[in-house]
Amino acid sequence: MRIAAIRKAHFNAAHRLHRADWDDQRNREVFGKCANPHFHGHNYDLEVKVVGELDPETGMLIDLKYLKDLIGEEVEDYFDHKNINLELEEFNTPDDRGRFLNPTAENIAMVIYRRLRLRLDARYDLFIRLYETARNLVEYPA
Repeated sequence: MRIAAIRKAHFNAAHRLHRADWDDQRNREVFGKCANPHFHGHNYDLEVKVVGELDPETGMLIDLKYLKDLIGEEVEDYFDHKNINLELEEFNTPDDRGRFLNPTAENIAMVIYRRLRLRLDARYDLFIRLYETARNLVEYPA
């Protein structure tokens, strides 16, 4: 029997939506206030959904304490009270074309997914829902 377990989490972080290969005017046109060179912050809410088969021996899909600790280590401790652009490797290391990963909600959700996927058993499907604001959220995978 397939079932889902969902764990909620929260972190606060600052970022700037910006492309270094664009001038300030183009960044403002595309990203608006989010292109502020002095950064801005969000109170992110996160839902991590794990889907799989119920273990008939334990009656559980996954140990929720393990999931809590995993999210704590890979997401909350990693992102909380950080400047995403400056402090997090995924966003401050240029790719082979010299471009940086823009810390949009979409890219942040994908980074969270990759970090958790590396440590989560392959028998589980994983879904991320990230709320950047109470009204704006992204899901990965869609």
